[in-house]
Amino acid sequence: MGITAKQFTCVRDGLTIRGMQYFPEQFDENRNYPAVIASHGFLCNYTSMENWCRSFAETGYVAFCFSFCGGGNESEEKALKSDGESTKMTVLTEVEDLLAVKNFAVGQAYVDTENLVLLGESQGGFVSGLAAARCGAEIKKLVMAFPALCIPDHARRGCLGGSGYQPDNVPDILDCGQTRLGKAFHEEAVQMDAYLELAPYEGPVLILQGLSDDIVNYSYAVRARENYREGQCHLQLVRNLGHGFSESTYKSAFASVRQFLSGREEILTIRIILTHCETRTEGETREDRLFFTGWCETPYFQGTVLPGGCDVRSHCADGSAEIRAEYTLEGLDRSGKRCTIHIVNQQGETDWKPVVTTDSAELAWMNDADLTAVVEDGEGDPTIRVYGDKPQ
Repeated sequence: MGITAKQFTCVRDGLTIRGMQYFPEQFDENRNYPAVIASHGFLCNYTSMENWCRSFAETGYVAFCFSFCGGGNESEEKALKSDGESTKMTVLTEVEDLLAVKNFAVGQAYVDTENLVLLGESQGGFVSGLAAARCGAEIKKLVMAFPALCIPDHARRGCLGGSGYQPDNVPDILDCGQTRLGKAFHEEAVQMDAYLELAPYEGPVLILQGLSDDIVNYSYAVRARENYREGQCHLQLVRNLGHGFSESTYKSAFASVRQFLSGREEILTIRIILTHCETRTEGETREDRLFFTGWCETPYFQGTVLPGGCDVRSHCADGSAEIRAEYTLEGLDRSGKRCTIHIVNQQGETDWKPVVTTDSAELAWMNDADLTAVVEDGEGDPTIRVYGDKPQ
């Protein structure tokens, strides 16, 4: 028996909220499972978060996604919508929707109420952060993907949801093309300080933000990280990522979320610059050798990838492939001393498994550490994120 899914409904102020819940393989309703609630962005519905829910179910979570009341766009199927009018929807009504779903989730006997995660994209990311601030310790961890912390500024500029209006003469209805918002959305948002609203949450936070996002500038995420307590929020800035995930960028994003939820720390962030590629063919095997340089900038180490870094990909006739990358970093460790870090990275059963050898006394713990890595793909050159348990 694989992953299973079933519809659910709950009610907020007389409005029916519709969504789906996903269960891991060999689900047993007599057990307790960690749970995640995934919140969609503006003009979307619960189906846009099904990929997250399926991925979480594959890792042993019970996952919930739902449609916000009054959310979505005017042309989508009514069956995908929750009750409510778009002109009565605001950021804070969406917070109330999420809290209603949270109450439904923790009311299920199979949900581990001490292991509840909120995750949201765009406006749903902002709403998830606001809900976490209200719930406090009820939420174990918070993940926000390109959160729309720009909403209050968009209200002040008169461009909410892609509409255009004079902020000092707001119409009753804001025409956003695919949907309509009410004046109440503006009046509520224009008074908000997004960062003060998020600050009460004290649990671990991960923000995934694209550097090429033309809707939410990455500066909002930078300010959000600085607004949380020191060390509380990890900001993952993704090169060449816009306001949304492709198939490949979603895969690496989920891999990073999985590392975050397991409590592992990103200890090395290596920005790769590909220089050239050589291909060799021997019988039915093709070998691609990708040469690269790059740089690393983290609290533990700052430096560059020395010339000669190489990613070797051997492609066999049966379609299988073996990938092995080997390279050396040279720079300064956390104590300011010069050092080198040699890395061999290979694909394991679930994660990439880098093996590190360093001559740094400060970083010697890396030599024996159980490390994992995420290869963050997408348009342009990749980023390698190496994770490990926090050193004692």
